[in-house]
Amino acid sequence: MTIDRIDHLVLTVKDIDETCNFYKDILGMEVEIFSARKKALKFGNQKLTLHQKGMSFAPETHLHTPGAIDICFVVTDAIDLVKTELENKNIPIEGIVGRRGAAGKINSIYFRDPDQNLIEVCSYG
Repeated sequence: MTIDRIDHLVLTVKDIDETCNFYKDILGMEVEIFSARKKALKFGNQKLTLHQKGMSFAPETHLHTPGAIDICFVVTDAIDLVKTELENKNIPIEGIVGRRGAAGKINSIYFRDPDQNLIEVCSYG
């Protein structure tokens, strides 16, 4: 077996609509609606499927709880521009660091979504 890429990741959330608004307004993701209780957030060729706590689908994770994810998204913008955009949208920033990503050196900025998941946005270079 050879893994090519991640297709989707499932997030357990407290409020699907609040999560959709955050990821749409702050990160520019597209909301995909399957039904009133099933939605996903699309970006590039991937998506975040949303399951509301207490209304999940089988099969499900062993411990499904909001706020348990630490995820990194790659952007093409410089981190200084991302920082300015987040500040303009009143998003508290938890840190800016340089580190090594999957394909080399990255600059990252950290903040939280409505469920307190740790969101990292990084740029290469």
